[in-house]
Amino acid sequence: MAGGVWGVVRRHPRAWLAGAAAVAFVLVGGSAFAVGTAVGGEESASAPVAVAATATVTPEPTPTQRPQPQAAPVGGPVRTCSIAEEASDGRLGTFLGQVRDASTGEVLFDRNGSTPARTASVMKVLTSAAALAVLGPDHRVPTTVVKGSAPGQVVLVGGGDITLASGSSNIYAGSASMLDLAAQVSQAWSADPTTAGTPITSIVLDASVFSGDRWQPSWNRKEQRDGYSSEVTGLQVDGDRADPSANVSARSDDAVASAGQAFAAALGVSASLSEGVAPAGALQLGQVLSAPVSTMIPDALLRSDNTEAEMLARLVAVELGVGNDFAALNVAIPQALATYGLDTSGLTIVDGSGLSDDNGVPPDLLTRLFTKIQAQEGNLSVIYHGLPVAGETGTLAGRFGGAASVAAGHVIAKTGWIDTGYTLSGIIQAADGSVLTFAFYALDDVGDSARAALDTLTAAAYSCGAGLSNR
Repeated sequence: MAGGVWGVVRRHPRAWLAGAAAVAFVLVGGSAFAVGTAVGGEESASAPVAVAATATVTPEPTPTQRPQPQAAPVGGPVRTCSIAEEASDGRLGTFLGQVRDASTGEVLFDRNGSTPARTASVMKVLTSAAALAVLGPDHRVPTTVVKGSAPGQVVLVGGGDITLASGSSNIYAGSASMLDLAAQVSQAWSADPTTAGTPITSIVLDASVFSGDRWQPSWNRKEQRDGYSSEVTGLQVDGDRADPSANVSARSDDAVASAGQAFAAALGVSASLSEGVAPAGALQLGQVLSAPVSTMIPDALLRSDNTEAEMLARLVAVELGVGNDFAALNVAIPQALATYGLDTSGLTIVDGSGLSDDNGVPPDLLTRLFTKIQAQEGNLSVIYHGLPVAGETGTLAGRFGGAASVAAGHVIAKTGWIDTGYTLSGIIQAADGSVLTFAFYALDDVGDSARAALDTLTAAAYSCGAGLSNR
């Protein structure tokens, strides 16, 4: 009954006013108790009277639309997968590391990731990125011959190309040939009435495109003796290898003189050799060009070629006009990397190859750079497609065996090794389909077993994917 009365009141307030006396009679009578009882579960017993009185003077307001609840946020991945045990492996020595989600930029795992430290050959990724930013993928390096200032004299001018072949080819893909250069010079020499019939008796070697120390003072000379690196000179052939076709080969104590000897042999002349500088405005007799930077970078990354990396780093400094010696690299490389929007304030760059213990690069910068490489921003696709693949190519061909083989073929990365550390940094195509970027350093008292420990750690990150926890 109460529901009927209140329903009438709510639907027909004017009609209810007209019959107020009759309704009041009902409420005062025995029915009043029943009404109070019917609504007592939601309001006090006196509420019907108060409501009835209010209803006589106040029409029911027009209902408004109820606010809709906000959609619940989509939950992110549950991060419970830990690689803490693998990161604590004693074979890693002093460990620094970071893993980042490439799609969101979020750091998933961090162990002193903002601390600058030596990178070993992972430095070549920074050098390559700098070269692509400043030189561009199509840049080629010239080697030129001009007429000298004395009769019977020519000047061999190095442009910094260490890949120039002493013969028809060498280990470097698409290298220019000293034989081609000599043929151009011989033809131009014979065609000039002022030199035709005059033998070439003097060759001046101009390597002035680079200056300063030819061996970085912090480097161990065993790298040269063992055949891993040559001195850094603006003129040389075959990366100064005794065996032009070998990756690891004995290097000489005078790369510039060796290049001069190769040129004299290609000309078929017996001539004196001396270092000097080409006369201003001298007549050009010949020129050859290196392979483009886009060819040299994958070459340097796959083989981890120290000499090629130093060439690229020095050419970046020359192009930027900040110098042409080792000291210039600490200005040139950060300046070039800053063009990618990276914070380079914490960098210390001593060389372009990573041989020095004095380099300082935080893992955080590498995971950020590799995020850009993964996205193939600008010309960084050259690096993306040029990196070694775990268990398949380059310096990673013999890595990621045993338990780590689960990640073989799913990691592209640059390796690093010097006496005081092993490093690995790159991109992980994780098991759950996510993409991670990572940088792992194993430093100080470490041995060859650090390689396997780094592989195991990387494979663990591969298995965790976006579920990786920082615990």
